[in-house]
Amino acid sequence: MRSDYKFSNLLGTVYKKGNLLFTEDGTKLLSPVGNRVSCFDLIRSQSFTFSYQHRKNVQCMALNKQNTLLISIDEDGRAILLNFVSRVVLHHFNFKSRVNAVAFSPCGKYLAVAVGKFVQVWKTPDFTEDRQFAPFVRHRIYSGHFDDVLNISWSQDSRFFISTSKDMTAKIYSLESEERDVARTFSGHRDYVVNAFFSKDQEVIYTVSKDGALFKWEYTESPENDTDEQGEHTKSDWRITSKNFFYANGKLKCATFHANSSLLVVGFSNGEFRVYEIGDDLNLIQSLSMGQNTINTVNINSTGEWLAFGSSKLGQLLVYEWQSESYILKQQGHFDAMNTLCYSPDGSRLVTGSDDGRIKIWDVASGFCLMTFTEHTAPVTQVQFAKKGQVLFSSSLDGTIRAFDLIRFRNFRTFTATSRIQFNCVAVDPSGEVIVGGSQDSFEIYVWSVQTGNLLDSLTGHEGPISCLSFGQENSILASASWDKTVRIWNIFSRNQSVEPIEVSSDVLSIGMRPDCKELAVSTLDGHIAVYDVEDARQLHLIDGRKDIISGRYLEDRFVSKNSNRGKYFTTIAYSFDGLTLLAAGNNNSICMYDIESEVMLKRFIVSENMSIDGTLQYLNSRKITDSGINADLIDRDGENSDLEDRLDNTLPGSQKGGDPSQRRTRPEIRVTSINFSPTTSSFAAATTEGLMIYSINQELVFDPFDLDIDVTPDSALESLKEKEYLIALIMALRLNEGYVIHQVLEAVPLPDIKLVCQDIPEVYLDRTLHFIGELLTKQDSPHIEFYLIWVRCILSSHGRFIAAHKFEFRSSLKLLSRYLSKVAKEVVSVGKRNEFLIGFLSTSKKLAQEESIVEDTSESDSGEFDNAESDIEAYDDEDDEDEDDDVDEEEEWMKPNPKSLPTQDAFAGVDSDDEMIEV
Repeated sequence: MRSDYKFSNLLGTVYKKGNLLFTEDGTKLLSPVGNRVSCFDLIRSQSFTFSYQHRKNVQCMALNKQNTLLISIDEDGRAILLNFVSRVVLHHFNFKSRVNAVAFSPCGKYLAVAVGKFVQVWKTPDFTEDRQFAPFVRHRIYSGHFDDVLNISWSQDSRFFISTSKDMTAKIYSLESEERDVARTFSGHRDYVVNAFFSKDQEVIYTVSKDGALFKWEYTESPENDTDEQGEHTKSDWRITSKNFFYANGKLKCATFHANSSLLVVGFSNGEFRVYEIGDDLNLIQSLSMGQNTINTVNINSTGEWLAFGSSKLGQLLVYEWQSESYILKQQGHFDAMNTLCYSPDGSRLVTGSDDGRIKIWDVASGFCLMTFTEHTAPVTQVQFAKKGQVLFSSSLDGTIRAFDLIRFRNFRTFTATSRIQFNCVAVDPSGEVIVGGSQDSFEIYVWSVQTGNLLDSLTGHEGPISCLSFGQENSILASASWDKTVRIWNIFSRNQSVEPIEVSSDVLSIGMRPDCKELAVSTLDGHIAVYDVEDARQLHLIDGRKDIISGRYLEDRFVSKNSNRGKYFTTIAYSFDGLTLLAAGNNNSICMYDIESEVMLKRFIVSENMSIDGTLQYLNSRKITDSGINADLIDRDGENSDLEDRLDNTLPGSQKGGDPSQRRTRPEIRVTSINFSPTTSSFAAATTEGLMIYSINQELVFDPFDLDIDVTPDSALESLKEKEYLIALIMALRLNEGYVIHQVLEAVPLPDIKLVCQDIPEVYLDRTLHFIGELLTKQDSPHIEFYLIWVRCILSSHGRFIAAHKFEFRSSLKLLSRYLSKVAKEVVSVGKRNEFLIGFLSTSKKLAQEESIVEDTSESDSGEFDNAESDIEAYDDEDDEDEDDDVDEEEEWMKPNPKSLPTQDAFAGVDSDDEMIEV
């Protein structure tokens, strides 16, 4: 089995903190999720997460107008420069202080960074004339503010920018040294200036403050009676021409402005957002709410159609189309720790259960949440799929086990015990008829019928609380583990134990049954994984994982991680589909992959490098230790904040779960609560503190033999077509992506050769070929319907397995063809119904004509046979000496009918097709 798994996506969380970004075309949205950045394609409904990590959570980020460079900066001011197209990290840089805002100039040549009270302008990294890469070259530092700078806005011509600050002012600066006199201070607000914007013609400046005030500034001449202290007439300057106020029940937290359409969008601390149109007056267009939590950031795409909002308290992300008043994207992750996960049998969906009592279904391909079940009223402890994947079972601490229908998305069955107990594990029989559950409040294993919902039996024998249950995939053998340090094997239908109880030396934390039900893996508290034979309870393998686990240190620890025994065990294990590999993880920062036969670790995955979470650091940083021996990061400095709302402390010391996440004072700890292999073995998922992490084998790099050939031109493709090298011509045309060349090559392939060409098409070109055929049929209304359907049939018959394994990549192409086929089928049926009597008349006329032709042919053949008979008799009389064999041959030859008298196959082609044509 392959072990080259790499991080591919992060689900379960869509937004943590920071600002949101739209790409220049407005179809993709960038969202910071912890110390990573996710990208959501709003058109194709897909998402991916960049593979790089910051040392702490992302504070702000910026994307240049050309969509080539992305810079993201964390809480400590450490920046990562990324090539947005190739997703390759170009450079790391440290601004050595907290950065509140960063923005590229519209021309893409400069980068403005708000570092503390200063604004630093850097030249955008570029290639110089001598082809040497100069990552960061500082242009100038702008000062003048007395408190932290909050935001930066550029003018359209990239000559000026405005900075807003906590000192209740905004300042305008120029990049040119000759325009130093342009610098002005916009004062008059009574609270923080949240943001400032230029109008489209750059003649007007708008400033928005935290108390809900909007000031309009224009560069005008002073009134005639306005004089200075010397009595001279004052010069032209920026002056306030109008004031407007947003009356809301909360503080204004964020604002953005679209200059082309004069749209102003503001978000408040009570979850309300408003859309205004700024003209001569301030006109309110819409006012909506996305909840009761603070809206931390807002952005608008380049076309002014879509608005993006982010709320960090519950991790909400919302993309709203204000013109149609509809949601483009509405996602929210778990606001509490995930406890369990499970793959669907086809590997297309992931289900997670959390401490918040919610069950979420995630689409693996798109990364979006499809459905959320809220029936449970307490933390969800485990989720399991039935074998066919249409029913989901979940156990919870609310004392119920629920069954959900994933076709109608409803809870259709609820299982309870005879007494009120909290279920911490559940297992489903492979047949889907029986479900079992265990609890730490009882020593029994409860068995229910899925069809009736009745409690069938309770399996007794354990002398301690039940910790975990597991079924195999081949038969109804159940494995159960308990606090009594035993593992028991049950035959669920005979209601007895198949072997003697397996005694283990330590507490069992997790068990896993091999898919063929022949082996059982047991993870214990002493850090070992033991593998037993199910039939005779004999130990086969023993893996010591303590030396393989990377357990980081916490901030309050005064020792390095290698001297810590915290988390030196595995709390969750999972078998691969072939049963040869085992995944193990626990309350630590590592995921270990083991080869069971050789008892060797194949690979170790580091879960996170985020230093904002306990358990990721390895060494003790003595620089942060104060004289009293306390880590400086543990000192609460909220009392030094200038805002009253930031100084108030509503947290509960030591609280880790339950209630409002903002009311917990403890730092999150890195851990892996559940892990599972995909049924296709091409990926596996881990439920971690950072979210639902997907690791997969990179299958995007498909070898294309034509990459070795440089001379690929339209002329060479047509030349290959003339030489009847149809496969080479087709692949050259697909590589060129020239529509007319592909069209010409497809229609030039002879009908008998289509099957041979389709068999040898490389897999990398299958989706492009199907998509081109679909567009050709739907958009260009090609008359060669049957010809292209033969192409589609040959491609599907030759590469059906590959397409089924990658059905999400071929989803758009297959939908295009399906839509066309349904349309054509309706047209054919309607034409057939309208011409029913005409078809009957034509088919009847054809039958009569064929019958007349048959009669004429038979009469001609009879006269010819009579003449032949007379000549044969005469020849017989003249030649008496011929032997008997020759006479027999002549007689057989004489009895053969004339081929000209028989009706041809084409004559009967339409005789019996009347009913068939009418049915079509």
